[in-house]
Amino acid sequence: MKILLFVLQFIFIYGFFLLGQLMRELFNIPLPASIIGFLLMFSALSLKLFPLRFVESGATLLLSFLPLFFIPATVGVIEYISTFAGKGAFLIVILIFSTLLTMAASGWTSQYLARKTEKEQGVE
Repeated sequence: MKILLFVLQFIFIYGFFLLGQLMRELFNIPLPASIIGFLLMFSALSLKLFPLRFVESGATLLLSFLPLFFIPATVGVIEYISTFAGKGAFLIVILIFSTLLTMAASGWTSQYLARKTEKEQGVE
């Protein structure tokens, strides 16, 4: 029964990807279909058009295998290593800067959401 639930949730998530692909083709949107589908699913969850339980366990299972999805990208980088040769110091600076920027943006966002949640709970 649990496997059937996962399959149905995968189909539901894939449906948003297909909807994103359809919207991309119809409206000539310059974003990947997966991003459009993600935004559609995020909007639908935020607007409470369907409950989180419709996708929760399937999405958790997909996220547990997320590192495997990056293997093709890593192999692609290794295949074009000559492109990156001689730019090591520059790449390290970019890596450090982007990591710090991501950490700062994540921290700011979580603090903002925590304050907003505290205000909402204090008002109620």
